[in-house]
Amino acid sequence: MPDGTPRELVHSPLRRTAQTAERIVDAARAVASTVPMRADDGFLEIGQGEWEGLHRDEIGARFGQELAAWRRTPTLVWAPGGESLADVATRVRPAIATMLDRLAAGGSRGSLDRDQVAGYGSAVSDHPWSVVVAHDGVFKISLLTLFDLPLERFWMWTMDLCAITVVEFRAGRPVLRAHNLTGHLAGLLDEAAQATQDVRSRSGAL
Repeated sequence: MPDGTPRELVHSPLRRTAQTAERIVDAARAVASTVPMRADDGFLEIGQGEWEGLHRDEIGARFGQELAAWRRTPTLVWAPGGESLADVATRVRPAIATMLDRLAAGGSRGSLDRDQVAGYGSAVSDHPWSVVVAHDGVFKISLLTLFDLPLERFWMWTMDLCAITVVEFRAGRPVLRAHNLTGHLAGLLDEAAQATQDVRSRSGAL
């Protein structure tokens, strides 16, 4: 994690992401007086049309063929009445560009003429950083956009709930520093596991 506090925290306007963003800002207040928050419609989750609000089992039962095709060829088939990946990319790309422009205004461009492999003794650059709180599908599109990969590679990324991915920019070139980190959730997962074990003990389950 870079030193200092983030330049801004950008989030999807949906309630669940706004609440997560607020918790992050609350935690950041321990080391900073304020972290600017900004909602951006470009980071809204993929519109799932007729699938919205349905459990995945119900989607599978009612839209089995469409769901199977979406999993195999996501650029050709999507939720009835929902957004295509191309539509999502069209709104995500300007949102990314705006965030990066605002981030770049806070520091120098940097140079590629230094060690590009971490751990070889080069000093870590002191540069500004920002946080984005959004959704699985939008993060997939964001990473494909940043690394100039085709939308057909949509399913190559795994995104756990509340996981952290870190992308560094070196002279404008993106570098994936970490992906799908969940270590910060270990305490919560341990509590959940203990609660499950308590229930099993009381019920006599094996």
